[in-house]
Amino acid sequence: MAAVCCGLLLSGAAVTTAAAAPADHAQAQAQFKERGRGTLVSTEKLYTLPTPQAAAAELDAAGFEHDTVRYGVVAYRLVYRTVDPYGRPTTASGLFALPLNSEERLRAVSFAHGTGSHKNDSPSMQRGAFVSAPVIAHAAAGAAGVAPDYLGLGKGPGLHPWMDIGSETTASLDMLRAARAFAPLTGHALERKVMVTGFSQGASAALGLGRALEAGEDHWFRLDALAPVSGAYDFGGTELPALLEGRLEPKSGVLYAAYTLVAFNRLHHVYDSPSEVFRARYAGTIEALFDGAQTGEQLMRGTPGTPDELLTEHGRDLLAHPTGPLAAALRTTGAVCTGWAPGAPVRLYMATGDEQAATANTERCQEALLRNGVDAPVVDLGAVDYRGSRHLGSNVAATSAIVRWFGELRRR
Repeated sequence: MAAVCCGLLLSGAAVTTAAAAPADHAQAQAQFKERGRGTLVSTEKLYTLPTPQAAAAELDAAGFEHDTVRYGVVAYRLVYRTVDPYGRPTTASGLFALPLNSEERLRAVSFAHGTGSHKNDSPSMQRGAFVSAPVIAHAAAGAAGVAPDYLGLGKGPGLHPWMDIGSETTASLDMLRAARAFAPLTGHALERKVMVTGFSQGASAALGLGRALEAGEDHWFRLDALAPVSGAYDFGGTELPALLEGRLEPKSGVLYAAYTLVAFNRLHHVYDSPSEVFRARYAGTIEALFDGAQTGEQLMRGTPGTPDELLTEHGRDLLAHPTGPLAAALRTTGAVCTGWAPGAPVRLYMATGDEQAATANTERCQEALLRNGVDAPVVDLGAVDYRGSRHLGSNVAATSAIVRWFGELRRR
């Protein structure tokens, strides 16, 4: 069961409280304008994989394929200025990986990672690991790998606003800006075109970033290709019903249900007391499990085996039939595929039998894009288990497939 803790919506921290919203939003925005989104705060060289063989060994240690490796890799942690869900100044961190002995001008690949329960479950805090391997794979194939840790993870202060598409988007965009500022110090320059991918939670984040790039929210970067993997794109309409109806792996359903209520409450005030939505045995401890300091194993031990053991009748009903602030938040979270038509090529990756991300999410996303005239093919990766998880396996298999696809596009 430990593999579940790197999955779609599972572990990780929570978010800032609604009460912390700034009283004077205009003043906060003016203060931030002076500091500059994407401005570098600090940089740190993390490690060097001096040869292609070393890069291949790094990927192999994480259980990823290495047939696309062409370069050694140097990895950095960037800390940069961005905004929180209320638009106030904050900082975030991310992983920036570059191919060694490569061309001066590089195409950036932005990778948005899946959910983690601890601040260290983020790309810039681990190496030779599931969460950092996709970034290394893209860099070893000749791209500049760019991966935000998200707010509240890595070296970022505070708590993580999980599944908050707005702040995932700003953190991703500002990480790209920070990478562009830092690249010349390494003898490189980032091209205007950006290839965007992401897994699980990061699939929605990738769509948010792609949308922002297409809308011209940055004066330099433009979307070149989009490849999300195994996302919960229709979170309220497809994913939550699947977990409540027992169509997902039960323990995953428990953790996703808990995280939904705890994290969304801290941004949107879903309940007044945990006892309203969580059974008495867990009401006093469940919120602390999502403080960013607890590991996936602690989450596993601190939660029951099924959603019905966790949720009160009101808690279950709230997830099954959202109203008020929760319904409004879920409409935003579930709109990542709707209302826009990417001009760049799009492929949606998934694995049949995914036990954590209902595959109907991908179908809904494809249908939404098609209504706007975008034919986004679905790539079914097949039976691709990783440590007993089809969901995690989709990230491993998709990484190799996307590295190859992006490489073909770059060579055109």
